[in-house]
This record gives sequence, structure tokens and C-alpha cells, in this order.
Amino acid sequence: MSLRKVTVSKLIEKKQKGEKIVTITSYDYSFAKIIDNTGIDLILVGDSLSMVMLGYKNTLSVTMDEMIHHTKTVSRGVTNALVVGDMPFLSYKISRKDAIYNAGRFIQEGGAEAVKVEGGTEICSTIDSIINADIQVMGHLGLTPQAIYKFGGFLVQGRTVEAAKKLIIDAINLQKTGVFSIVLESIPWQIAKLITGILDIPTIGIGAGPHCDGQILVIHDMLGIFTEFKPKFLKYFGKLGEEIIKALRLYQTEVKEGKYPDQEHSYEYPLNDFKEIKKWMESIDLDVESEKSLNKVK
Repeated sequence: MSLRKVTVSKLIEKKQKGEKIVTITSYDYSFAKIIDNTGIDLILVGDSLSMVMLGYKNTLSVTMDEMIHHTKTVSRGVTNALVVGDMPFLSYKISRKDAIYNAGRFIQEGGAEAVKVEGGTEICSTIDSIINADIQVMGHLGLTPQAIYKFGGFLVQGRTVEAAKKLIIDAINLQKTGVFSIVLESIPWQIAKLITGILDIPTIGIGAGPHCDGQILVIHDMLGIFTEFKPKFLKYFGKLGEEIIKALRLYQTEVKEGKYPDQEHSYEYPLNDFKEIKKWMESIDLDVESEKSLNKVK
């Protein structure tokens, strides 16, 4: 497959042409390399790694250093997709100075080409500062997992008239501030459709229905590897978790029964040389020889 490097401008062109944008999360080199070879448009190094990779109960515990570490590994495996680093909790809401510095780390250290931040109108001034530092920004509205305690859980957002109005205004303000796209998470599809229709920049849905300009899923969710909970919007496109368990059990069985490794999976030693080694072992006292070798290095 002949692939071309995806850029922010190419994503916006896709919206203008009515072409769907396909995005996914990734957290390590091996997965990133596989994803990149498929032609997927954008890879988000999501703060969801807090849960699916590091075992925390939500996204709030992952640190900047952990996010940078994983972003580095992903960017090493990517040639074609746009790589976006997800700015973690407290990395951009304490001060604009911190926000610019931490966003810059994703670019300079992590190898990302853009960052994602959660929030609406209230963080537009911070987004403006990041963009003025020549860093591309992706927005995120609806269910913003870093505000999980404010919401009281992973709940659908924008269900009331006032909440829906706020989402629409927030989306417009994010676009005016200069974000190149907006993730819409866990909102009614009708509201997502309205927002998508009024914006010139792409919307990327996750639990926001079929009318967004693109979609994103957590790769460990859609492959059936992380199965601790399953939101309504999630579809398993594979059941790798089950396949991994089957493979591990087969490996365990074959090792216990002496079936693996067999000759096919073992290295051969030249026959004549092996005879010489056996003859040598029979002609010497191995304990004495080992003592001699130890004494030489003391």
C-alpha cells in the first residue's frame, strides 16, 4: 500500500471532501507500526493508557513523564499517520506557562505533531497560548474523562437543552481559537450531527454516533483485550484477548509436555565439532578447569 504522510491540513481537506477520517489510540512501538501500515489517518497516544496499559482506575493518575515515554515509543513506529499526544490531568490547567511547556515536551521529546486537550470555552485562552507557540491543538468535548469526578461517572453528556447549547457554543469557540479538530465523546448523535454541520474543522466521534467526520476507539477496547467494562458505543472488531489466552495455554501445555521446543525450533551445532567438544569433556576434569578460569579473572 502506497501511503502519504497525514497532516493537519489533509484532515481538514478530508472533511471538505466528505471523506471519513479513521483514528485510533496506540501506546507502544509494535502496535503503532502495525497501525501505521494500515493507512489509518491519526494515532492518539491517549491518556487512556493510564487504564489499559498501567492499570489505574481512571485517566487521572497518568503523569507527564509516562505520557512522554509512551509517545516516544509510538512516534518511533510511525511514518504516515499524524501522531497526537494527549495532555494529562493538571498538565495544562494550572497555568499557561505550564501548558505551553508541557505541550512542547510532547513535540520536542515525544515526537508528536500535535496535542489534545479536554475542555470548552473556559480553556480557550490556554489553547490560544499553545497555538501561538506553534503547536497544533485538538479539542475534546462531551464526556471529558479528566473531569470524571465532576460528572459522577462515565456518563453521556449534553442530554439537557442547556447542556446541548453549551456543547455547541464550546465547539464554535474552540474552532475560533484555532483547534484543528474536536473529539466528541459520549453525546447524543443528534447533537454531534449539529456540531459537525456547523464546523469547518473535523469532528472525531467516540460514542457520538455516525455523523461525525471521523471516529476513534481505544485499540485495546476494540480488539477485545481490555474488557473490564464495555460502554454502549464500543464494538469488538476482534477478540484478541481470547486468542491471546488460547495461545498462552497452548504454549504452557507444549512446554509442560516437552513438545516445545522441538528440533525445528532449535539451533544445530556442527556434528564434527560437537564430537570434538564431547571428546574434550571426557578428557579433562571440568571442576579443575573451571577453577583455573576463575583464578585468571581474580
